[in-house]
Formats: sequence, structure tokens, C-alpha cells
Amino acid sequence: MLHRAVWPPGLPETLPPPEGSVYDNLRRAVERAPDRDALVYYGRRTRLADLSAQVERLAAHLSGAGVRAGDRVALYMQNAPQFVVAYYAILAANAVIVPINPMCLRDELAYVLRDAGAVALLYGTERAPEVSANWEDAGRPHLVHAHYRHEIDPDTDLDLPRELIASEALAPGVPWRDALSDPRDAPHHDRGPEDWCIIPYSSGTTGQPKGCLHTHASVNAVIQAYPLWIGVAEGARVLATLPFCHVTGMQHSMNLPIRMAATATLMTRWNAGVAADLMEREEIEHRRSITTMMIDFLALPGIAAGDLSSLKALGGGGAQMPQDVARKMADLIGLPYIEAYGLTETMAPILINPPQTPRPQCLGIPIFDVDARIVHPDTLEELAPGFAGEIVVHAPQVFAGYWQWLEETAAAFLEIAGKRFFRTGDIGQMDEDGFFTFVDRLKRMINVGGLKVWPAEVEAILHGHPEIAEACVVADPDPRTGEAVRAVLVPRPGPTPAGLTAWCRARMARYKVPQRFEFREALPRSGAGKVLWREL
Repeated sequence: MLHRAVWPPGLPETLPPPEGSVYDNLRRAVERAPDRDALVYYGRRTRLADLSAQVERLAAHLSGAGVRAGDRVALYMQNAPQFVVAYYAILAANAVIVPINPMCLRDELAYVLRDAGAVALLYGTERAPEVSANWEDAGRPHLVHAHYRHEIDPDTDLDLPRELIASEALAPGVPWRDALSDPRDAPHHDRGPEDWCIIPYSSGTTGQPKGCLHTHASVNAVIQAYPLWIGVAEGARVLATLPFCHVTGMQHSMNLPIRMAATATLMTRWNAGVAADLMEREEIEHRRSITTMMIDFLALPGIAAGDLSSLKALGGGGAQMPQDVARKMADLIGLPYIEAYGLTETMAPILINPPQTPRPQCLGIPIFDVDARIVHPDTLEELAPGFAGEIVVHAPQVFAGYWQWLEETAAAFLEIAGKRFFRTGDIGQMDEDGFFTFVDRLKRMINVGGLKVWPAEVEAILHGHPEIAEACVVADPDPRTGEAVRAVLVPRPGPTPAGLTAWCRARMARYKVPQRFEFREALPRSGAGKVLWREL
């Protein structure tokens, strides 16, 4: 183990296998500290005991609506108390969570609902039009809808996002409060470590998202590792700014606080000024972030005069933190920014910088029980330190495989000395001390401020436009988000950039919409006829 010399002092090198289910973490937290605040949401506080009671009520409703063990239940919400209740209620009902990014629009939502075979959908009312448009095609799943503003303090002086101040739209399904009034008993929870827990969707070169099948053991492996590595104590205070629908926000800012009977302060939408206020008011100790959020935060007028002395740890991933931004943060807060690396297939981190010796723009070292190596992407031969190759990983948090994609699952793994390793598709390099750095991508992917855009998925949507003959999607450098989406098109007569932008915004999440459209008579191709996307 090359990184033994920089291993955090006092920490074991291995952890026992997780016991029980992810839902059991909530039950144990309630037993230890029922009166402690679990959630703070725009001035309103929810105790652990009250959170647990809501979870049981919603689990009872889902069971009464026909949800059975192993059924998939979709969760289509912003960060809000209802998301947390829904997440744990699905688990309490012995079902499997299918989180859907609330930025996804009709075609994206329809695909995931159909592919997962979701029997129920819990959603925020701001997404009622998308849900209504897809309900029939998705097999008429049972619907429960929530309005986030019901959970805020009406007297809060914090700036509220539009989802919290808009009037309630007509939404199909059972209202949240009615679902929580269900008089039936909650089902007996009987899930164990190897049962299915969650299917978050990722993508690849096929153009369609794929569900990553995780067990309670793979999810819990990260939940029990996180607090030890970054020093989150029982009853800590965490600011949740990253979306819960993605694995980093879900694991660090929701599941970790639940396990540690800690308090999570939630934000539905990113607002640098509100984040600064909350960090001071709630004496926040821990926060995970992305580069664009930190740039916004540092640009706040008068930020240097704020009291951020309660903060104990700050970090993130998704994209490398520029050195000048990290330096400004260190000067302001007095803490290093701890970078990490993980994927949907690993339920967040497999590599994190050691807190006592972090390195800037570095992915970190393998955490507990993670065996990460560098192999030649073609020969799969293991490479020595100093050579660039594909990052592969064997770890308890690695997913079981892609939901219903047997060939893709087989291609995603290789065997080394009898151990099953996941091929990340990222090119990296390991040094003599065991630190990993990012070099390039083997698979096509665009990183927009930490949000992953898969070109083939956007291309598939663009090919549905009647005035586009061919499309190739690539990345452009962007000073704020790191990368931006550019679409290179072979048009039929008619399309304009403005018209294409509006068309795309109606069919895909905003961060996937190309920022620039380029028209060409033909796309460059290899002798075998493949589009040479790297040339573009």
C-alpha cells in the first residue's frame, strides 16, 4: 500500500462490513437522540423523532398503495424535507429508490420511469406538467406530490427560491399531507446488506442512461467511511447545498447526517448569500461543494467580514478546484479544500485526499478497503507508478451492475488476481506516494460545474429534431463551469441557434442544453465511418 505513509493518523486501514440496511441508520439515530434536530429548512426545524414518524406514515401509505419488497419507486424532488422523508420511507417499505434529477424534463423522465419499471412516483408539484405528460406511458405509477413551501417557516427572512414562493399548481396524485395521514400500519422492514437499495442513473457511450444497481451494503460502505475520514462527529452540523438526487449530496449531506444523528441544513436552490447566512446562523461545521459554488461564494460582497469560524472541514469533487480559488478559500476560511473522486457506480468517493496532507488538484488516495490501480486501457496490463492509464477499482461501495444491461455490465468489469475491478473510464496516474491525479477521459463525458453530461444522450435527443441530419456533441472550455456543451450539426434547411436552444430547453435539463451551435456541411469521420469527435 503505497499511501500508508500518508494515511490519516489514528484511522484503521479497514472497516468491518456494514450491518443492516440504510433505513436502520435512521432507526438507530432516533434511539440515540430523538429530540435532536435532524433537518433545518428555511427556518423550520424537524426533530429526528418527528422525521421518523413521517417516514413510517409514508411507508404505510406506499404499502397500502401496493408497493412491495423490491419494487422500484421513483423520487423526483429538489432538496427539501420531503425528499428525506420519501427516501427513507421507500426503504422502510422494503422498496428500491430510483432518484431522478428534478432538472430532467419530459423525455428524460419518461425514459427512467419506463426503464426502471417504477410502480410509484413521489414528486415536487413544480414538476407536475412533466409527470402529467408521462403518467400513461410510464404504466400509470401511483403518484404522491409535495409542495416544498409547506415545510418552511413562513416568517423566515431568508431569500426563497421560486419553488417555495410560487402558488401551488394542480398536480395529479395524492397530496403529501393526505399520504402522511394514512391510518394503516407501516410494513415490517426486513432488508439486509445484500438486498437492493437504490438505482441511480448514469450514462455511457450508448446514448441512454443506465441504472446503477446498489445494495444496502454498497451504500452503507460510504456512509460509514465518510464521517471517519472527514471527522464528522455525532450531532455535527452540516450544510446541504449539493443536490440529494446525485450521490455526493445524497451520501455526504443527507445519509451521513442521519447516521451520525447530526443536523442537516437544507437549501432547495444554490444561493451564495443564503449559504453564507446559514453557515453563520447555524454554526455549520461541514460542507461539500463544487467549484462554481465556491467561486460564487468568494465573490459575495463583504464575505471576509462574516463569521465562518465554526467550519471544520470543506471539500468536494466533480471537477478540479483551480489553485487560485483554493488559495482564496484557504485565506478566507483557514481550511484546505479536500478534493475527492467517485462515481455514481461507487456511490460517491473511492479516493479522497488525507485531511492532514491534502494536495491541490489531486484526486486523493484510496480510502478504507478500496483497491485502486492503473491499467493500460487496451491491454489491461497493470501499470507502475508514474504511468498514465485507466483507473480501476475494487471496493465494497462498487455497484453490482447496470440494471438490465448485461453486456454493458460485463464490459465494465475486469479481473485481476481473482478480484473483480470496475473500469471507471477515466485516465489517471498514481505517484510513488499513492496519490492519484486525473489526466483525461477514456469515455466521452462533459463536466458542467460537476454535473455530468453524456454527449451520446444529447446527440440522441438532437437527432429527433426534424431539421438536423447529424449531430456531434463535444466540450468547450468555460471559465466558470470548467466545460460547456457545444453541438456540431449537419443541418437540413431551417434551424437557427435561438430556435434550437428553445427546442432543447423543452426536452432536456438546462445544464445539458448546448451553449453553442456550430453548423457544418459534414462531420469528420474515420476510415471505418466513425465520427472523429476528438477532432471537433
